[in-house]
Amino acid sequence: MRIRITSMPPGEAPAHIRAAWVGLVLPVSPRAPALQSCIGIGVLSGPKSMLGQWLAILLARGQRESGYVVEADRAIEVLETESPAAAAWWREHAPSFIAPGRQLLFSAEACEEVPESVEV
Repeated sequence: MRIRITSMPPGEAPAHIRAAWVGLVLPVSPRAPALQSCIGIGVLSGPKSMLGQWLAILLARGQRESGYVVEADRAIEVLETESPAAAAWWREHAPSFIAPGRQLLFSAEACEEVPESVEV
């Protein structure tokens, strides 16, 4: 499944960085191929280490969100094609959140599902 970002997603990144996602089509993670209810942590206020992030999630120190899980490195690749400056912001300010194997959660309210049969 893929999603299209239809409005500025919520989050801690500056508004102009979050706005750069609007209009992009992203592949949903095969590990979570449908709408999910997850604990999310802030990319600026959350723990920087992977262990700290896992502990924050396990201890429910984040916020429960309904959304779509996207492989972070793939999302940044797509973002790079439309807004290299926004992709650079993520690499500079939240590198531990976009490392290979990591995932980003995009709020359901900011997305629409794009059927595989639809060309983008």
